[in-house]
Amino acid sequence: MKKILTTILFVGLVFNSCSSDDSSSGTGTPIGGGNTETPNNYSDAQLIEMVQKDALKYFWDYAESGSKLARERYHTDNPSQDANVVTTGGSGFGLMTILVGIKNGYIAKPEAVSRLTTSLNFLQNANRFHGAWPHWMNGTTGQVIPFSIMDNGGDLVETAFLAQGLICIREYFKNSSDSAELALSQKADTLWKGIEWSWYTKGENVLYWHWSPNYDFQMNMQLKGFDETLITYVLAAASPNYSISKSVYQQGWSRNGGIKNTGTQYGIPVVVNHNGANGSVGPMFWSHYSFLGLDPRGLSDENVNYGDATTNHARIMYQYCLANPKGWQGYNSKSWGLTASYSRNADGTTGYSAHQPNNDLGIISPTAALSNMPYTPTESINMLRFLYNENYNKYIGAAGPYDAYSVHYNWVTQRYLAIDQGTIAPMVENYKTQFLWQLFMNAPDVKQGLVKLGFHSTQYGF
Repeated sequence: MKKILTTILFVGLVFNSCSSDDSSSGTGTPIGGGNTETPNNYSDAQLIEMVQKDALKYFWDYAESGSKLARERYHTDNPSQDANVVTTGGSGFGLMTILVGIKNGYIAKPEAVSRLTTSLNFLQNANRFHGAWPHWMNGTTGQVIPFSIMDNGGDLVETAFLAQGLICIREYFKNSSDSAELALSQKADTLWKGIEWSWYTKGENVLYWHWSPNYDFQMNMQLKGFDETLITYVLAAASPNYSISKSVYQQGWSRNGGIKNTGTQYGIPVVVNHNGANGSVGPMFWSHYSFLGLDPRGLSDENVNYGDATTNHARIMYQYCLANPKGWQGYNSKSWGLTASYSRNADGTTGYSAHQPNNDLGIISPTAALSNMPYTPTESINMLRFLYNENYNKYIGAAGPYDAYSVHYNWVTQRYLAIDQGTIAPMVENYKTQFLWQLFMNAPDVKQGLVKLGFHSTQYGF
């Protein structure tokens, strides 16, 4: 997500693609001195179920009231803030989270189908720009809410995250004998097929992030790896109506081979050049957003093995937190993980930052470690125990783990963001059963798109 008031820059990379506007000056909550909380003793299986159910609440109990899609944010200290601001990418994560809820029996399928139908009807009638939805929409009217002055049109990356969820819905219900479920699958298919991916190339061999009816392509943000945007290229190639050529992927995302990194961190190969990370790794969400549906295990193209790239990203992040070169209190084998999330400003107020090794502010974002569960299961479950068994009253709220905390500053923000809560249940489920990975990767058009781009998968036989 993007942040309106502050643009985070690293070596020329604009992180306004991944942050979230938060101009409030509310302070985080002091969390007291030592840990006097009576420990819980939940089993790992109980913990996994609890965190999935809790993350689901964000998209079920706290959904935007009209569209039933994901609110951009939910603040327990100000629940009405941005109550009708729908976030496109976070809604895609929410669709996948609801599928996890159906699969595990956390919510009743007929009620979920009714809700999802409401959401897809909203998307059908909402503003679109050459098929792409904007970053934010008004949940009552479907009108675009400008993210910034020029960002008032189509956001192709947010749209890709949404389309990832639409394809999973299509696949999950496509063979149903129930008329409502089958209609939902067909509606998801129609919405996905209406996205004009090729328009966003400007006729060049690269995809562009934004297009505005007022400002055209003036934002001029090209999608080049490695960051969170790989799924955009995969879906653009998979599109039956508006497909891109392999050369767009090779010159754009892969930088004609420039995406490769032969260096190591903590003895672990980095594999890919993380944008702006100076040889290290970027925020953890880069290995989450595209991989809720896209299964990186054994997935490779001519330049990169994405199983290695994502797993090593997680392992390096863990080792960085153990090494703790800045000496923050509270970084250890049970409390770790840096990603874009709410953050603590110098004056103690709540801000937002893309936390990573070269932007380490002493803030732990629970979603970073929890959504790494397919990559670092032991280390991620240790974090889950720390949160739920050792610090439940401090760090767990109405919709699961709060967005961010700092032991060093004795601080926690009792707030939630769709993009952070939205990766938890899907990635935990992929660790458990590979549910969403199998839905997405076995979709015929997705497989065709991956093959077109030169991908091979040992898991799925192409």
